[in-house]
Amino acid sequence: MNDRFHRLSLSAFSSFMIGSIFLSIPRSVQWVTVGVAAPKTLNAGDHPTPTKGLPIIEKSEPTPGAHRAEVEAWRAKRIGSLKKDDGWLTLVGLFWLREGGNSFGADPKTNRIVFPEAAGSRPMGSLDLSQGVVTLRAEPDAGLTAGGRPVTTMALRSDTEGEPTLLRRGSVSFYLIKRGERLGVRVKDSRNPALMAFHGIDSYPIDLKWRFGARFEAYPAGKTIPVPNILGSVEQEKSPGAVVFDFGGREFRIDAVTESGTEDLFLVFGDQTNGVETYGGGRFLYAAPADKNGQVVLDFNKAYNPAYNPPCVFTPYATCPLPPTQNRLGIRIEAGEKTYAHSTIDQLKD
Repeated sequence: MNDRFHRLSLSAFSSFMIGSIFLSIPRSVQWVTVGVAAPKTLNAGDHPTPTKGLPIIEKSEPTPGAHRAEVEAWRAKRIGSLKKDDGWLTLVGLFWLREGGNSFGADPKTNRIVFPEAAGSRPMGSLDLSQGVVTLRAEPDAGLTAGGRPVTTMALRSDTEGEPTLLRRGSVSFYLIKRGERLGVRVKDSRNPALMAFHGIDSYPIDLKWRFGARFEAYPAGKTIPVPNILGSVEQEKSPGAVVFDFGGREFRIDAVTESGTEDLFLVFGDQTNGVETYGGGRFLYAAPADKNGQVVLDFNKAYNPAYNPPCVFTPYATCPLPPTQNRLGIRIEAGEKTYAHSTIDQLKD
């Protein structure tokens, strides 16, 4: 679920139908109050396996000064990542391929895949899709490179095959993504005005009360959970277990999912700040895996471990997951990033 987790002058993005659930993500939306831990009805052999006898632990707190320094260091790293010349703020397009030829270039009248003006006005070529394989057929003078070498014809790898084939021309780059059975082209421009205009993200005040000691309840190996995304589809994602924490005398749980290339727990959650102070589509949280005692530290103040905006808050060209129903918490998590001031989102292209 990389890229999730997560993709300008942006305008409003509203509704997606997920099965029979109508998800609407303007600022005015709040999640239905769910997520309080309660007995679950699961299929046989599907029951969680909690660490026997382990209570919800008391958090082992750093000093307030050390904690603030830790969170501020993370925030600086986070902003630096967003401002990179290939970060989320450089995304300028997402185009789903059709079987057959898909012409690309800067002219919207003659091309199915439209690049920014920085790519130049001359025709560039076509991306040909045939039975799940995409082949680049570029004009000899298109000026495209892959790995620093000029290219005209080659089969392309998508992001589900490891590192995707990255093609460049000047400040513009593009590569294949695969979501379900769909193949698309994600286009970036390191000179995107959205990157130039970026001045940071508002966040809640740093507060140790949002750093929790939690317990990890492992699920049977191979268990999956349905995770919806903003494209309106649902993916079955592997879930190693749930993270359980206590707040205000109530117990809450968040089902975690796994991502390739890391052992960290990836949590996609909603809470009652969504659509008001925070992004309507929920927020993300990373946590280190449980220790030998089944304990996990959740710090909603930080990102990469704490709550932060999904990339969809910055661009309509990301394919972010949405919180599963059981991960929508009936409390206000007043920690981590608030919504981005310029997060009005264009509707995704078909």
